[in-house]
Amino acid sequence: MNSIFHRISVRKYQDKMVEREKILHILKAGMQAPSACNQQPWEFYVVTDREKIAALAAVSPYSGCAAGAPVVLVPVYRKHGLIAPGYAQIDMAIAQENIWLETDALGLGGVWFGIAPMRERMDAVHQILELPGDVEVFSMFALGYPAESRAQQDRYDEGRIHFIE
Repeated sequence: MNSIFHRISVRKYQDKMVEREKILHILKAGMQAPSACNQQPWEFYVVTDREKIAALAAVSPYSGCAAGAPVVLVPVYRKHGLIAPGYAQIDMAIAQENIWLETDALGLGGVWFGIAPMRERMDAVHQILELPGDVEVFSMFALGYPAESRAQQDRYDEGRIHFIE
């Protein structure tokens, strides 16, 4: 639970590769997420190719900092064979949060870039990575060893809690 209160968006990274074992552990955490009807719609692309990362960094006006990351994860979801396809993006968001929390727990940092539901961004990532036609791009997540540190913002607001008794 500590990562929930520690995790921040990290946009600057050390020039140090992330170990494959840590990447796999992070993705295992993502796959532990619950999903509608246990459909587990996810697949994950791990991008370490510098040219591909540079192209991905240009997909959104907010993703430029990905260019300095040693790894960009691209979670995608299957379009076919899902029991509850309308919940696929919700399932993906839960998996992405698990990924972020485990990234922090391992002493790494990352930042989540929203791609879906923006069709032009989804299509751009799809094209850059030459993904199969039966998947949709959900997000991008740049990660690495942090080259920046700061305290997490306290977002607790008791005024947003309402008891109905």
